[in-house]
Amino acid sequence: MIVVTGATGNVGQPLVQALVAAGEQVTAVSRRVSPQDVPAGVRHQQADLAQPESLAPALDGAEVLFLLTSGDFVAAGGNVGDVLDVAKAGGIRRIVLLSSQGVATGSHPSTLEDPLTQSDLEWTLLRPGGFDSNTLQWAEMVRTQRMVTAPFGDVALPTIDPADIAEVAAAALLDAGHIGKAYVLTGPAPISPRHQTMAIGDALGEPVQFVEQSRAEARAQMLQFMPEPIVESTLDILGTPKAAEQRVSPDVERILGRPPRTFAEWAMRNTSAFK
Repeated sequence: MIVVTGATGNVGQPLVQALVAAGEQVTAVSRRVSPQDVPAGVRHQQADLAQPESLAPALDGAEVLFLLTSGDFVAAGGNVGDVLDVAKAGGIRRIVLLSSQGVATGSHPSTLEDPLTQSDLEWTLLRPGGFDSNTLQWAEMVRTQRMVTAPFGDVALPTIDPADIAEVAAAALLDAGHIGKAYVLTGPAPISPRHQTMAIGDALGEPVQFVEQSRAEARAQMLQFMPEPIVESTLDILGTPKAAEQRVSPDVERILGRPPRTFAEWAMRNTSAFK
């Protein structure tokens, strides 16, 4: 049995589907009751990692856990060590943790990883860069105004398709050969917000205007749904990324045996969100 937290999100949904397709028994865990978002026959359990004890019922019969700690978890003061204590007590022996590329580059603190890597649990770390799906925050603007507003319009980063993260996560969960390894996950090439906007327009078959925000404007907007330390570090990466944060990693292709998907492919697959 494999337990997947964040199971109804951009990574969790395709991950659950991949594990089911591989013949695994899966328990899908999310903060909200969304059984319609998991495949038929998959057990669904509601839990909030900020209240670690709520995870315990989902762990019955499981030894492997996919652990996703969201911005909401951080904002709520969630403690990874407490989650690990509940996991170990529930019989979990191996964890695949969805972390962040920023931990590897020093842009984000290592406090989400340290409790795991310093524990006696078997672990694999996945450190993705920005998600292609982050552009869904533009969807209403695109639908209503055919316009995108975002900061740092010409700073390019190798964002990644969440479906690729899910496939790598499935590989790590299914194969113990990934124990003790940390993978940086990126897309195939850096792309700027301006060019992402053009790709969305191409997918729609009509132009979408790009309007650049100031850092201050973006900060005020992001503070509405993200804690301040994460906002500041995210803006630093978006605006003045380190060389390592602009570099394409070979890890997706090394693990999956194919190149990562492009942003244009993601946009074509998600055109309905922007119509």
